[in-house]
Amino acid sequence: MSPDDYTPHSGDRRYRVEHYDLSIDYRLGTNRLDGVAIVRGRAVEATKAVSLDLAGLRATKVRGDVGGRIGFTQTDRKLKVAFGRELAAGDPFELTISYGGAPRPRRTRWGTLGWEELEDGAIVASQPIGAPSWFPCNDHPSDKATYRLSITTDPGYAVAAAEPVSSATKGGRTTWVFERSTPTPSYLATVQIGKYVSRGMDLAGVVGQVLHPAPLAARVQADLAPLPRMMAVFTESFGPYPLPSYRLVVTADDLEIPLEAQGMGVFGANHIDGKGSLERLIAHELAHQWFGNSVGVARWRDIWLNEGFACYAEWIWSERSGGHSAHAKALGHWAALATEPQDLVLSDPGPELMFDDRVYKRGALALHALRLTVGDDAFFRILRTWTERFAGATATTEDFRTLAASIAGRRLEAFFDAWLDQTALPALPEAAGALAAVEPAPVTEALSVNPRAVSEA
Repeated sequence: MSPDDYTPHSGDRRYRVEHYDLSIDYRLGTNRLDGVAIVRGRAVEATKAVSLDLAGLRATKVRGDVGGRIGFTQTDRKLKVAFGRELAAGDPFELTISYGGAPRPRRTRWGTLGWEELEDGAIVASQPIGAPSWFPCNDHPSDKATYRLSITTDPGYAVAAAEPVSSATKGGRTTWVFERSTPTPSYLATVQIGKYVSRGMDLAGVVGQVLHPAPLAARVQADLAPLPRMMAVFTESFGPYPLPSYRLVVTADDLEIPLEAQGMGVFGANHIDGKGSLERLIAHELAHQWFGNSVGVARWRDIWLNEGFACYAEWIWSERSGGHSAHAKALGHWAALATEPQDLVLSDPGPELMFDDRVYKRGALALHALRLTVGDDAFFRILRTWTERFAGATATTEDFRTLAASIAGRRLEAFFDAWLDQTALPALPEAAGALAAVEPAPVTEALSVNPRAVSEA
């Protein structure tokens, strides 16, 4: 693992984390977080020191099991730990880090990211470098680990983080324990705290749970009614759901955009209106559980593998649920993109544009163009093989190009060069049969070139 070109100050190539054990006590009234993080990792090269990303919180004690004296220093974004002896490549280590402070979002080029107070609760939105706002971590998208989280907070609040293990109230404080056995990068680890009611859902055989403020119950029930059918469509299209369960959290606050975390989608009250107006966003966040969360990006330049695929899942859901066909969606969005600046390379958009809406839409268009080129049978075999082969791991654009060509049984270099590596928007391939007469769907969601004002569409 090397530092990511888009986030060069995050992560440490000298080691990988295997497991985080986080014990956090959070007081909502004072916004005070006190934590102990046990970080179990393994050196990937000989080293006498490692660094962890930690921002806005102060480490007070660091202990380790590597022998000799452990020393540490801290800057505004790094916790640097020196070992008493050199670790060889492959050597395991364990660090226990006590830390605390008033968690707050990090200010970044993509806006404020990380742990943030709500009107009555807290939310974590970490992509891409917000995780260090609440725990010390190796904040690199390719470094996936398992988790145990113990979250203690005020009674009367519900907590969502991963797979629930237990909850107990003692001494006026409630402790919630969660586990995440699926390998997860730090930016997809999360904690959501609020005065939520909870109900279970059967999502086509997948365990589902919805947490929301009680006054929003009717709106939530109406807008999430399609979710079991959505899950069935996506498992048919992409392969088995890759995680043990799926949770949706609806906050009482309005949010700029919905958020995905491992096994979870988070929506603001403004996204759930009881009329299904933003159903495509529910599809988008669910699709991320396959594309981005199970199959992760090895580097941020390949973000289209997350966002383009989740955007195309919206179009698949539209055509399977009686809305506009994927082809009609593609025609409409192609026409809209053709009027936008032609200055974005999908396979390497640069850090400033990695969340530009054109990455989402052009990524989806590239997939639709591939579908038109290779046919439905090969296209959906490509998607299902992709999610199976790289489940729980990370992948690159080159991996997808190789896989697609292998399954299609044909050379696709020129196709991918045009769609992924050139700035000019290619024409969509000619559609055969009834598709050729499809009218373009109207584009109702506005395109945006503001990296933090993406419509998640």
